[in-house]
Amino acid sequence: MTLDPAIAARLKRNEAGLFSAVAQERSTGSVLMVAWMDDEALARTLETRKGTYYSRSREQYWVKGETSGHTQYVHEVRLDCDGDTVLLVVDQEGAACHTGDHTCFDSDVLLS
Repeated sequence: MTLDPAIAARLKRNEAGLFSAVAQERSTGSVLMVAWMDDEALARTLETRKGTYYSRSREQYWVKGETSGHTQYVHEVRLDCDGDTVLLVVDQEGAACHTGDHTCFDSDVLLS
């Protein structure tokens, strides 16, 4: 899959060719997780509507829920004003966090 050149031209990537991706739950607005993408991961996400990311540790693509069954159906993808982060608005089935929690941001509140 190839990313639309007009979209690719707007992206700002780090030295590894990656940019951050934030997954937000459509029904609640909660931030579920943050992961990494590259052009290929974004192209796959746009084509399939399945949250597809790049694992820096495994150096491979992964589709959210492919092994766990905790899938993400992507309704919207937005590019931030700087072009270095995408926002995925998703329907999350099951846990978004690898720990089994629904969100990666509900265990350590630093300030409330």
